[in-house]
Amino acid sequence: MNSISGKLSEIVTHSPEETALLGFEFARKISTGDIVGLAGELGTGKTQFVKGICEFFGVDDKVTSPTFNLVNQYRGRDVKINHFDLYRMKNISEFKEIGFDHYNTDDSICLIEWPETAERYLNYDILKVTFDHGKNNSERIISYPDF
Repeated sequence: MNSISGKLSEIVTHSPEETALLGFEFARKISTGDIVGLAGELGTGKTQFVKGICEFFGVDDKVTSPTFNLVNQYRGRDVKINHFDLYRMKNISEFKEIGFDHYNTDDSICLIEWPETAERYLNYDILKVTFDHGKNNSERIISYPDF
């Protein structure tokens, strides 16, 4: 697990493609065993960011939001990527029922949209990335830890 400092970087992206590119660049800093929480309102670019991370790790599958599945699993080069979307989850017992610990392994990276639902359950360090709408429809303000 990478160490987490108190400093944050903030980037403004101007298109879905730029948000995915930022995810690609962010992926250079993460490694197997990491858990990344992706917090922000609907439509702020969380899944676009995940697409960039998956591209960096060589995922060939189409990356989509797992809103109705709770988790999508992707296989990249020497890494499993588990992409969770907890938006529809009502309580922590549902998170336990999906068996998060089964997904959180030394050869995987867990990306969790709406991590607030699971934070009480997770006793792990989470690299939290925050997404906000910018000044216009295409802008996204993305904050992440410097590490």
